[in-house]
Amino acid sequence: MPRELSPSELERFPSLEWAEIAPCISTGNRSALEKILEAQDGSSLSLDESLALADSDGDNLLGMLVAANLLRSELAGNLVTYVVNRNINFTNICFVGCKFCAFSRGPRESDAYYLSLDEVAKKASEAWQLGATEVCIQGGLPHGLTPFYYRDILRAVKGAVPRIHIHAFSPMEIVYGVELTGMPLHDYLSMLRDNGLGTLPGTAAEILDDEIRDVLSRNKLSTAQWIEVISTAHRCGIRTTSTMMYGHMETPAHWVRQMLLLREIQEETGGFTEFVPLGFVHQNTLLFHQGLARSGPTLAEHLKVHALARLLLAGSINNIQVSWVKLNRRLSRLCLHAGANDYGGTLMEENISREAGATAGQYTSPEDFQSLILEMGRIPAERNTTYTRINIKLPLDELTAEETAEPAFA
Repeated sequence: MPRELSPSELERFPSLEWAEIAPCISTGNRSALEKILEAQDGSSLSLDESLALADSDGDNLLGMLVAANLLRSELAGNLVTYVVNRNINFTNICFVGCKFCAFSRGPRESDAYYLSLDEVAKKASEAWQLGATEVCIQGGLPHGLTPFYYRDILRAVKGAVPRIHIHAFSPMEIVYGVELTGMPLHDYLSMLRDNGLGTLPGTAAEILDDEIRDVLSRNKLSTAQWIEVISTAHRCGIRTTSTMMYGHMETPAHWVRQMLLLREIQEETGGFTEFVPLGFVHQNTLLFHQGLARSGPTLAEHLKVHALARLLLAGSINNIQVSWVKLNRRLSRLCLHAGANDYGGTLMEENISREAGATAGQYTSPEDFQSLILEMGRIPAERNTTYTRINIKLPLDELTAEETAEPAFA
């Protein structure tokens, strides 16, 4: 029987050194991890080696976590970055029917809502006044949306706050916009870019396997459509995030295939800014209550996915983010020791994970991020959306000359 690590063993891995744990790891896993640590590039592994890492348990898992933390320090340094932003979900009315979603409502439900363009612009203005550099705008997909509604949101926000970065519209929303307007995908994305779209969330990915997607959400875009939207956005000069939802009905082999697919896209386009593992929040979802999914990720799975991402995406996507709204404070910090280097956004207003049953809250202030990061012995740094501006947030008397230099992230 595989040996499961106890919670206490998983809690102590940040204090372990590679030399201390390496002799305890199986020969194959040790060889694979040493390859990555030496090359600082996950492409040095074969598919079989990658799958073996994904199946790690016991000391092999512990070694993987330690290796990911070491690689994180080499590739991303001691900084933990975050962005000051606001989440704006302009409507919760949606016809798609994703079984993992507890946010969507029918148009006649009592708590359905639909923000006007002025209301969206007002929320963006409030965010800017509170120090946000980004608004993240996504919503449900209602029937009867006017063809150029997504363009009009951009115009409204840019009219109110010209300098704010707009990170908006999932690939599913882009596919819907293309259907509504009848425009070619490249032309539609170029129009959005020219009207203020800065970057695109790489959400709606879940697991990029159509058999699983058919269960999660039969009406959602296919794997091929997700790849097409993301790759076309990159070719239009619109960078995107990349995501994966784990802890439902997928297997570790799905994690590996998705990460390798993201590497492949990145090698072609170079357009991903980061990878964001999204733990499945099960409590209020149809997927769980119909018995189609497990009850979210285990502690070991949370840590393993973040570590695996650091290892397999090394040299390709070097920013790994924790989704703090789906994790509690303790788990977020552990994942930042398991390969992640970014805390995500302050959000100010988060609805989707909360509706599904997440309890981590809707807002974390920059000051809270800074305190949490300092408690870990790491250096807090505010970034912009594309990681091209990094501002270290420490009292000046605590900074060394090396720490005050502005790093460049990609």
